[in-house]
Amino acid sequence: MQDQIDVDALTRDEARQRLEDLAQAISRADAAYHQADAPEISDAEYDRLKRLNAAIEARFPDLKRADSPSEQVGAPPAEGFQKITHSTPMLSLGNAFEDADIADFDRSIRKYLGLTDDAPLAYTAEPKIDGLSLSLRYEDGRLVSAATRGDGTVGENVTANALTIADIPETVEDAPVVMEVRGEVYMSHADFEALNARQAEAGGKTFANPRNAAAGSLRQLDPDITASRPLRFFAYAWGSLSAPLADTQNGAIRRLEGFGFQVNPLTVLCDGPGEMLAQYRRIEEQRATLGYDIDGVVYKVNALTLQARLGFRSTTPRWAIAHKFPAELAWTRLEAIDIQVGRTGALSPVARLTPVTVGGVVVSNATLHNEDYIAGRDANGQPIRDGKDIRVGDWVQVYRAGDVIPKVADVDLSKRPGDAAPYAFPNVCPECGSDAIREEGDAVRRCTGGLICPAQAVEKLKHFVSRAAFDIEGLGAKQVEQFFEDGWIREPADIFTLEERYGSGVQQLKNREGWGEKSAQKLFDAIRERRDIAFHRFLFGLGIRHLGEVAAKDLARAFGTWEALSDAADRAAAEPAATEGAGREALANSPAWGEFLAIDGVGMTLTQSLVATLSQAHERESIDRLVSHLTIEAPEAQATDSPVAGKTVVFTGSLEKMTRAEAKARAEALGAKVSGSVSAKTDLVVAGPGAGSKAKKAAELGIETIDEDAWVALIGDA
Repeated sequence: MQDQIDVDALTRDEARQRLEDLAQAISRADAAYHQADAPEISDAEYDRLKRLNAAIEARFPDLKRADSPSEQVGAPPAEGFQKITHSTPMLSLGNAFEDADIADFDRSIRKYLGLTDDAPLAYTAEPKIDGLSLSLRYEDGRLVSAATRGDGTVGENVTANALTIADIPETVEDAPVVMEVRGEVYMSHADFEALNARQAEAGGKTFANPRNAAAGSLRQLDPDITASRPLRFFAYAWGSLSAPLADTQNGAIRRLEGFGFQVNPLTVLCDGPGEMLAQYRRIEEQRATLGYDIDGVVYKVNALTLQARLGFRSTTPRWAIAHKFPAELAWTRLEAIDIQVGRTGALSPVARLTPVTVGGVVVSNATLHNEDYIAGRDANGQPIRDGKDIRVGDWVQVYRAGDVIPKVADVDLSKRPGDAAPYAFPNVCPECGSDAIREEGDAVRRCTGGLICPAQAVEKLKHFVSRAAFDIEGLGAKQVEQFFEDGWIREPADIFTLEERYGSGVQQLKNREGWGEKSAQKLFDAIRERRDIAFHRFLFGLGIRHLGEVAAKDLARAFGTWEALSDAADRAAAEPAATEGAGREALANSPAWGEFLAIDGVGMTLTQSLVATLSQAHERESIDRLVSHLTIEAPEAQATDSPVAGKTVVFTGSLEKMTRAEAKARAEALGAKVSGSVSAKTDLVVAGPGAGSKAKKAAELGIETIDEDAWVALIGDA
């Protein structure tokens, strides 16, 4: 993905492709960062991808993907730990990068709350610690559990490890009966250097940076190892409370300090954006001398009553934002360009670099995005980097901030070798030799080999066993590669016939390198457990292009069973409009396609991909073989006493008692689904003054329509 993209210049097809590429790249980055403690892209690059995704969604809201990165938090917990479900989700923060973003943040808060520009509105400002998020639950003053963020809903139980950290008190006095204290586990620069020196001397693993060292140390299965590592903890937030800590953010932080927690001394109160930015500058100036890593400043609305009114988006609070520091740069030699083939056949170029230290981390790989980026142009053929292409042997500028794999940002032509030749991007797959084609409007060249391409087959299998899909314990990426190479598995159904095909599977597997009788038995037990699988996990595991976790859940809720969904796909494929290759408008008006398009969050691109996949004989036969080994569980009905739970609600016209954003957030919190359009699946329309076509359509369809007063009375004080 290019460094500079003119979002306003994107066509719809280009925007759709960009959103797909971004969803895949950000999903990979989330798994690497949150699950493996081994980030593959820098913080700055990750933030840029998220920012670009948001900008494209803002310009093309109807193209927003069901699996949009803007709806995701973190990644599922890693294997090896018991799981803890957070009673209050641990969400991420929205990001700001320019001074103007902070003024925009303040304006958005005031607009949401209906405050004038001169109304008093205080914020706290505190350093953003670059560590591992941790939630500590105290009951009757005693620490009973500690959990990592995980995917924001479920984290890893690291209680025994947390108890070894000196900054975390085992008991607190005069605290609420239930109190969840949240903060960041980190490691100081001095302790990090000393730890790496000890590790190197003992022949053990050294760490790339303090954040990785802290995360790896906290997530040890042996608490004694954690105890030997110099971990620290800053408290800065809370989850569930049986009684409030204070009336303000700052007051609550001071209360936590009184309980014995370490809080950051650079946390201050600010009166508006001017003071917020001044504190940002002060913290930025001290960054190099703090003795621990920070990557920005976090601002929070100080009044907790206002925080409660502002509430949350799907993945971030409205009342807080992280103002990130600029990225870092370095120059090094580009030694080679390698091509990697992904699950969907995308050919992705990777730069192999002469190792260079950037911000204290040694890096040797960088993303080159696609062939246009290498050639020095954007998707519209316009020059980037002043039109300079990238060649093997070039002296290149690499860009990173915080963590590991950077990107190539610039080229020094004065140091280009005389024999450096323009890079010829391959038009055949390096894995299987099939043609690699680039469709019109697509930024990526893809292998056409499909299942005959070993790289695609392996990546599809890795996706199938990933944590958000079938999550088969003991069968990870390395094991998939091993079994595929040896011919044990070629498609997902093969996983469920391993024991049957190899007779006493344990006996055969235990003799393979890296396996024993116990681990072999555990694997087959885990495979048997996954014969019963949630419908949405099954759908996501199929690896259908454009079908992410959120869309899989939406489809599962809408159809209930695999049989119903596959039958609907068959009907859609049989529609004359589909078989005759009609345009998107004709398909949208088709009754069969309408079954999918009526689902909020499911658009034409996903529907086309799903129908096309299930229409291909070899794909459908492979899925049918898989289904024969499974019991696919229907989604559970949402349990809530709210009168609007499970209903689809549309707001139209002006609202006077609350803003539209506040009404939407309240409805979703009560279990309703808020849609932007009226259809036969709409249950309720809330119409304010000025309601137009939506109210008219609701009347035509006989859908119940109420005014804002009736809506407020319906939901009560919930």
